[in-house]
Amino acid sequence: MEWQLLLLLLFGGLIVLMATGMPVAICFILINLIGRFFFFGGLAGLEHFSTSIFDSVTSFVLLPIPLFILMGEVMFQSGIASPMMDALDKWLGRLPGRLGLQAVAGGAILSTLTGMDLATTAIMGDALVPEMEKRGYKKAMTMGPILGSGGLAIMIPPSDLAVLLGALGKISIGKLLMAIIFPGILMGALYATYIIVRSILQPAIAPAYGVTHFSLSDKLLATARYILPIGFVIFAVVGLILFGIATPTEAAATGAISMFLLSAAYGRLNWQVAKKSLMGTLHITGMIMLILAGAVAFSQILAFSGASRGLIGFATTLPLSPIFILIAMLVIILFLGAFMEPVSIMMVTLPLFMPIVNNLGFDPVWFGVIYLLSITMGEISPPFGLCLFVMKGVAPPDTTIGDVYRAGLPFLGLDLIAIVLLIAFPQISLWLPGVMR
Repeated sequence: MEWQLLLLLLFGGLIVLMATGMPVAICFILINLIGRFFFFGGLAGLEHFSTSIFDSVTSFVLLPIPLFILMGEVMFQSGIASPMMDALDKWLGRLPGRLGLQAVAGGAILSTLTGMDLATTAIMGDALVPEMEKRGYKKAMTMGPILGSGGLAIMIPPSDLAVLLGALGKISIGKLLMAIIFPGILMGALYATYIIVRSILQPAIAPAYGVTHFSLSDKLLATARYILPIGFVIFAVVGLILFGIATPTEAAATGAISMFLLSAAYGRLNWQVAKKSLMGTLHITGMIMLILAGAVAFSQILAFSGASRGLIGFATTLPLSPIFILIAMLVIILFLGAFMEPVSIMMVTLPLFMPIVNNLGFDPVWFGVIYLLSITMGEISPPFGLCLFVMKGVAPPDTTIGDVYRAGLPFLGLDLIAIVLLIAFPQISLWLPGVMR
């Protein structure tokens, strides 16, 4: 059978199953069962599938995922974000668009604790949108910065999707976690610049208002109590990896322990918080592991059937520069991002994209960073970006989904600028992994 027909049958069947509303993981498992039966010799293929599932979910490199999720769950359930946001607010003074800037800065800090864009968007939306509305901010400036900063959770360690990408794409997880730091900072800087410039050019969109004056001692005290301890947790994850003190798995464990200690120090850790955090971690981790098992088995079918080899041969012999093939892959991710959630996109595209990336000679870490940024854009891309619906859920009742779409579009443009800069200057993402010990 020709590889084109094989791809059509496998992906066509997958799309048909997804269209029925069946959970994505179950869709992949069904396709895997059918594919194994036909391509791996009947019942022997089904036996091999069970072995493949066990090998997929027992890999040691996946251990950071539940630990990073546990960090975010403890932070979310204990509610330590509010005093941190109040401390951060004391430093913003009378800057134009100060609440928008608070959303970006707070989103960046929360991203280092949750690693989940949906959680960051929900927390920031619930905390800031009412205050923005009260101060006369227009909808474009109430929701836009929160949508943009929510995506930073994917681009700032710890990032669950970065770990999953490393596992699926066979990319060094430690290097990938380091590589996304500067791009995440770049995105935050672009957002802040946009907010300040637009607030100056269009004062009505983010009206200035009187703010309480805080003395330097008050600011330093609030910083020492609520922001510096967060720095301790961040170092427990990022710093230990960067300086070669711990592996990503070990750093994830120290980060989770640090978050428990921080919650206890604030007097917010109790049995209910611990129980909800652990149950939430088990629920999310189970879902991710089931999806991962299906994705790995699917890539094996593509490889064994010859579909992957055929596609690689086709892509590498096209009379196009490799950079145009890269752009085509990114466009596919952006298109899928408007209709599918990130993990499903990874499952569908990585088994096809990573062999092409390796054969074209692209640095897999660099590609992983651009891939994650494209996933981030998909989360706020109309019509079905997940963060758009989270934002709609926490927005005032008179907010339409069209208002949410329009608020997110400028930040989609800023993300596109960041992708162009990363393609033009790869060292933005590759310098930090290069100095790792």
